[in-house]
Amino acid sequence: MEERILKDKVALVAGGTRGAGRGISIALGEAGATVYVTGRSTRESPSEMNRKETIEETAELINAHGGKAIAIRTDHTKEDEVRELIHRIDKEQGKLDILVNDIWGGDPYIRWDEKFWEHSLENGIKVQRTCLESHLITGYFAAPLMIQNRSGLILEITDGIDYRYRGNLYYTLIKSSIINLSRCLAEELRSFGITALSLTPGFLRSEAMLDHFGVQEKNWKDAVLKEPHFIVSETPAYIGRAVVSLAGDKNVFSKTGTSTSTWKLSEEYNFTDLDGTRPHWGNYFKEKFGEEL
Repeated sequence: MEERILKDKVALVAGGTRGAGRGISIALGEAGATVYVTGRSTRESPSEMNRKETIEETAELINAHGGKAIAIRTDHTKEDEVRELIHRIDKEQGKLDILVNDIWGGDPYIRWDEKFWEHSLENGIKVQRTCLESHLITGYFAAPLMIQNRSGLILEITDGIDYRYRGNLYYTLIKSSIINLSRCLAEELRSFGITALSLTPGFLRSEAMLDHFGVQEKNWKDAVLKEPHFIVSETPAYIGRAVVSLAGDKNVFSKTGTSTSTWKLSEEYNFTDLDGTRPHWGNYFKEKFGEEL
């Protein structure tokens, strides 16, 4: 990957604490962008996710990889906090070139073994606000900062590239709605030269997933004994490289309104994962289940 192709660019990664958000944040910093990393998990105050990763740690990793990071605790479900965040970016940078909406936080609320009528309705509705409305609120306040410069890239990070059922009604509603959100953003921002699209990883080898299987990155293949599909998993750096490729593409506007994936972009832009492989969840899914993604 070409180095420092995003020099002088300003990026906001909403939900950059861990997983895909962290991988994206580090990659953007490596490519030369100034990266604002936001989320609710700090060293002083963890979020309901109750994970050890923090926005400060992500910022330190960006800086260690040669980037420039600013960590700001932000609850993206609260309009006042997001408004103040965007005001600060405007005051400090005068622009916003890249917005990555990767806010999730739904793990404590989703019950995969329960049908929607058995599931807590309160939690099912709460997760819509935590994981969907947060994206809308962030875009609402960030878009005018892009509009004033008549350029920008908005990436809505989701799970999947279509509207198929994903194992839980509440989860499916969120992830498919985020795809639709990106398409609507693309239409309303088209005349301002702003690109909006949704992007999904494949089977993400996040910190939480490694913990779930009781493995570390150095021995992650041991988890294949518990979950065979894990063999095609990808690190958070893979989606990070996908984002940098999009952000550095002068013709990215041609993709506005589309839904894409790490595996498709790896073929188009010729990037690999950290170990030099090119995980392709789409090919794997077709081979195992006989369906196209």
